[in-house]
Amino acid sequence: MSEPSVAGSTAEREPMGRVAVASFIGTTIEFFDFYAYGLAAALVLNKAFFPSLDPVTGTLAAFSTYAVAFVSRPLGAALFGHFGDRIGRKTILIVSLLLMGGSTFLVGLLPGYATWGVLAPVLLVLLRFVQGIGLGGEWGGAALLATEHAPPDKRGFYAMFPQLGPAVGFILANLSFLGARLSMSQQDFEAWGWRIPFIASAVLILIGLYIRVRIAETPVFRRALAEEQVTRIPLLQLITAQPGALLLGAGVMMIQYTLFYTSTTYLLNYGTQVLKLGEITMLVVVLLAVVVLGLATVFSSILSDRVGRRRVLVIAAAIAIGWALLIFPLVDSRNLFLIWLALAGCLCLMGLSFGPMGAFLPELFPTRYRYSGAALSYSLGGVLGGALPPIIAVQLQASVGSWAIGGYIAVVAAISLGCVLALPETRQVDLDAKGPGTNLR
Repeated sequence: MSEPSVAGSTAEREPMGRVAVASFIGTTIEFFDFYAYGLAAALVLNKAFFPSLDPVTGTLAAFSTYAVAFVSRPLGAALFGHFGDRIGRKTILIVSLLLMGGSTFLVGLLPGYATWGVLAPVLLVLLRFVQGIGLGGEWGGAALLATEHAPPDKRGFYAMFPQLGPAVGFILANLSFLGARLSMSQQDFEAWGWRIPFIASAVLILIGLYIRVRIAETPVFRRALAEEQVTRIPLLQLITAQPGALLLGAGVMMIQYTLFYTSTTYLLNYGTQVLKLGEITMLVVVLLAVVVLGLATVFSSILSDRVGRRRVLVIAAAIAIGWALLIFPLVDSRNLFLIWLALAGCLCLMGLSFGPMGAFLPELFPTRYRYSGAALSYSLGGVLGGALPPIIAVQLQASVGSWAIGGYIAVVAAISLGCVLALPETRQVDLDAKGPGTNLR
């Protein structure tokens, strides 16, 4: 189905270079904040906020506070999705950036257990919860900003820019932690140095706000507003009209989250705590592996415009089933190259499947509840694919062995593959269509 000619009108559309930067900078900053917390959870939060617990229990507690944000992300997706579908994408993107940025900055200032006792971890959980709400509204808006501005035949390409946010955001977060760790002793890093990336994120937030304020509302939403296609309760229409697409979209996201957070968060902790490799060594290995994520995201986003989103997603999920079984034999070798290969393979597959999702999820839903649908699918996938793997991995490692973690990842990949196969191709969908973007309820 072809896009109507008005969708291609350059008179309505913001310059795509500016749109690309606006969608990219926001997700980069948001994911910098999010991953800085993940790195801190893997390295120091158990000592700063749960010092009375044994190492395994303390690590579980730290990863549990990490998981809180994934639980709150669907709430943020529902909240921001509602207003994004009601009043527009631009305003909500600014609010979500402020909410997440403020909570991240306050984590850097929060006193530890030694100073505030039990109140410290309670406030840590609260700030993490708020951080998740902000991110729950961020990704959907950024993806829609790109796809609803883009020419029909280049939606995958321009939706690539918000998808690069995780790779670039993680690299920046990793570099900030690595720089802090290299510039001071282990004792100083654990005492106060880990706070530097959180506090410094305030500068990035101001840059992101400046760029976001200058961008225009998307032409697709402006047309829906002019034609009175805006609905009063978008979430209700979404659940009524397309519950299947919502849940299957979340299922597709599961393997991407699982691959990313297992390889970057859990394996960072596994390398330092179980294999007894140095923190600096593991940070560098993870950093080099994340570069592969960025490259794979670019490749798959562009490829999805040529061969379709679904085909790329099917191939990536199928390969991930087999690769999952190789991850821990490679890591347990203690050979740094093989450890990097294990992580790079995970992140390559994550990038191959993550790249098309910036266009795929928005294309599943019509304009009147597109923000709610895309954001909720993305965030619900995070609850199962992002919050649980680090916690389950710690427990499996302690009770069964590392080989079981690979089996768990393979099962998640098989579930995601089934969800992809149950969804239609969306590359030719008309974003201005009044009905559902797919034939699937």
